[in-house]
Amino acid sequence: MATLFSTIITDARIQLIETTARFWTDAELLTHAINGARAMWKDIIDLHKGHFVTRDLTNVNAVASTADLAGVPTDVFRVLVLRPRTVGPSSSNQGLIFKPVTDITDPRFVQAQARDAVDPRNRVIWYALLNAGAPVAAPAIMIAPQLSSALLLALAYVQTLGTLTSASNNPIPGESDKAIVHYTIAFARGKERPDRSPDPEHLSIYATEARKILSALTPRSEQDDEYVQGMWEGGLDGGGDD
Repeated sequence: MATLFSTIITDARIQLIETTARFWTDAELLTHAINGARAMWKDIIDLHKGHFVTRDLTNVNAVASTADLAGVPTDVFRVLVLRPRTVGPSSSNQGLIFKPVTDITDPRFVQAQARDAVDPRNRVIWYALLNAGAPVAAPAIMIAPQLSSALLLALAYVQTLGTLTSASNNPIPGESDKAIVHYTIAFARGKERPDRSPDPEHLSIYATEARKILSALTPRSEQDDEYVQGMWEGGLDGGGDD
């Protein structure tokens, strides 16, 4: 069962030998603990193993003859898959594929923007993300060419951790409580140091625990061997872009 941040603060206080707040407030320790969780989140999402993935099957949609998608959730950090909500041979959107470009200056995107709105079927639609994204705000997702009719979409994305409080569960997988406790202690003890730098011993323990967690989180399944597709091997669709 996940551990509350309030419990992590209690565990940190035991090692700080201050079970009753005097030098460190609970608010200070909570800030350090949450920062520790956010630091680990950054490393874990770059494992690309789907630990923080949300599938939105309700909100995202394309409005007819409009470049910006509507209903993009505010916690979108990194888009993984964008597709029609209904797929398959019987779908009215059969053959419609969404593909990303790195930015709106991509020649494919620029050319597609110049086209008239198209029927949402048997086509490639390019999409690009703009603006800061979560946690600042929802990113804008632009498509080109535009669609001639409205379309419901499914979006799979990496989400941010959102607002965390002392009543929140530690959201980091891999038995991470010890790592976050030592991160909390390391930065809390910086308050005792003239240069305000984190305590190196506890920061080292955190780093060791974080490495162990990242190692333990991969692979997520051992049913088959993991492999990497060769650079010159074709994809499932045989390779090239439209």
